[in-house]
Amino acid sequence: MTIADVATASGFSPMTVSRVINNDAKVRESTRLLVQRAIAALNYSPNLAARSLAGADQMRIGLLYSNPSAAYLSRYLLGSLEQARAAHVELIVVKCDSGEQGEEEAIRELLSSGVDGVILSEPMCDSPRILALFAQFDTLVVAVGNWRPSSRMSVVRIDDREAAAEMTRHIISLGHRHIGLIIGNALHMASEARRQGFEAAMQAAGLVVPPEYMVQGHFTYRSGLEAAAALLDLPERPSAIFASNDDMAAATIAVAHRRNLDVPRDLTVCGFDDTDFAQSIWPELTTIHQPIAEMSRAAVDMLIDQIRAHRAGRNETGRDQLLDYKLVLRDSDAPPG
Repeated sequence: MTIADVATASGFSPMTVSRVINNDAKVRESTRLLVQRAIAALNYSPNLAARSLAGADQMRIGLLYSNPSAAYLSRYLLGSLEQARAAHVELIVVKCDSGEQGEEEAIRELLSSGVDGVILSEPMCDSPRILALFAQFDTLVVAVGNWRPSSRMSVVRIDDREAAAEMTRHIISLGHRHIGLIIGNALHMASEARRQGFEAAMQAAGLVVPPEYMVQGHFTYRSGLEAAAALLDLPERPSAIFASNDDMAAATIAVAHRRNLDVPRDLTVCGFDDTDFAQSIWPELTTIHQPIAEMSRAAVDMLIDQIRAHRAGRNETGRDQLLDYKLVLRDSDAPPG
């Protein structure tokens, strides 16, 4: 049953039914009684989302995403949906196709739905062109990413550079000196930060990284297969490989197994993110735990605060919220054989 059914049964408009459901004091008592009788007769149960949309506190948040890692995306979307539900906010989720035309169509679709603000994940929040489009429409934006392009925009992030450096220091502490890196998507700011962290830790340990030891990936499993093959085909292959996300690390383990290399006895493999991939493969991945769901929840809360401030006529500056990461030790790393 819907509000429209109640409206038909009671003889009043859906707007009047909505006002009764939300206890609007302006509704006549006789009207209220008739609508309530129709609700009881139809066994209609209004949900919290409907009440929110009908009330003065109606709030609609857009979430624009385009991420090649399904494991990352599932946690990211779950955190956003759970937080929006807890806050009784409507969440509009739109996938952004690659290419300028696809991106612009997704943005216009989202803005035409009447959202009060938008949450952006990487790589959208890394694109000056996409940010300029939202600025053109004066849209409130919160990013889940690695940088904060303006003082007005809020961001939720971890310290990707230091997290990658810590992982690299851990691999070095095991005795590895020949360490390869599979770099993430070049369009993601986080990829560059993780590469910088890796190089800084190697340099601090007095270790030289040959150019061929750093191979470009795209955060996808398939790109991890190709990058791992390139590293393991080298005349002097690395004894350890640090992949910039778990998808590519899982692919690296698959390539190693195909070549009858034991992980971690013959090859140490480490990842980043701590998605479900990390514990669903063998051996389980040593990785960096990135609180993906918590980051998206925090982004929803930040955007709600900004929307309320905007409605109250306050122009607040954005916030930079840094969440903790954690080095998670499992079974895919060991001293060099």
